[in-house]
Amino acid sequence: MEKHNLTVLNEFILMGITDCPELQAPLFGLFLIIYVISLVGNLGMIILTKMDSRLQTPMYFFLRHLAFTDLGYSTTVGPKMLVSFVVDQNTVSYYFCATQLAFFIMFIISELFILSAMSYDRYVAICDPLLYTVIMSQRLCQVLVAIPYLYSTFLSLLITIKLFNLSFCRYNVIRQFYCDNFPLLSLLCSNTHEVELMIMIFSAFNLVFTLLIVFVSYLFIIVAILRMNSAEGRLKAFSTCGSHLTVVTVFYGTLMFMYVKPKSGHSFDTDKVASIFYTLIIPMLNPLIYSLRNKEVKYALQTMWKKLCNILFSGSLSI
Repeated sequence: MEKHNLTVLNEFILMGITDCPELQAPLFGLFLIIYVISLVGNLGMIILTKMDSRLQTPMYFFLRHLAFTDLGYSTTVGPKMLVSFVVDQNTVSYYFCATQLAFFIMFIISELFILSAMSYDRYVAICDPLLYTVIMSQRLCQVLVAIPYLYSTFLSLLITIKLFNLSFCRYNVIRQFYCDNFPLLSLLCSNTHEVELMIMIFSAFNLVFTLLIVFVSYLFIIVAILRMNSAEGRLKAFSTCGSHLTVVTVFYGTLMFMYVKPKSGHSFDTDKVASIFYTLIIPMLNPLIYSLRNKEVKYALQTMWKKLCNILFSGSLSI
């Protein structure tokens, strides 16, 4: 098809994970389980940190918003991706594609800044524990999540509107299982230099700026831990950062592999594997990492489970 042959597109076709018929059913089952675990885990974390009085601290306030962003971008991508396993041709409308891209960008950018805010919270908790409650006030915590949400919403709308105002060619097959920047750029007949440069600059800025906050915070944390006289104190201080550090390493590593490279460096298969990892696997892992490594969360889960069992059993006995 000629690259200059333009048309008004009403829909796109998503290629999905695989085109092998024998893999459709097992992959559908696998990704359905992954998405359900992610959905239950993140919803549970949101409810738990909202309801339990012991989890009303800045750390769990940020953890609740991390679970919200995980839930947001996994739900933006997951259900439609699952549809691709049960239909012959997974089509999305022009406006659905634009909406999916906008929400996906918004949640991903928000998560970057929330993770950096969580690292600052850990820095204050370990380096200045006596003033922790004063510095990490409720107002500051709200500002540290409100600004990322506003900024990410603005940026997602800017990129989405800019990209979808350009002219697409007749070819409408997106080589990905969701509407993402780079697969859509390859379908444009217009000059993509400006929007490509904008995506690269903002992607690099968001990653570098938030990663710098994380790096500096943990640099001060390590110095503070090394100055502690007690080995038990050092272990306890480091354990409070373990879950966050694990999440940061996995999330930032995947995103840097995916976005901070030129368009020519993108391979369909490698990008697809990386996309599966950060859109579905990471949102499933995050609540598991925090619940398995955190005694307060495990205790709150046990308490809630006991209350739920008491309600269920008392209800069945009354019947």
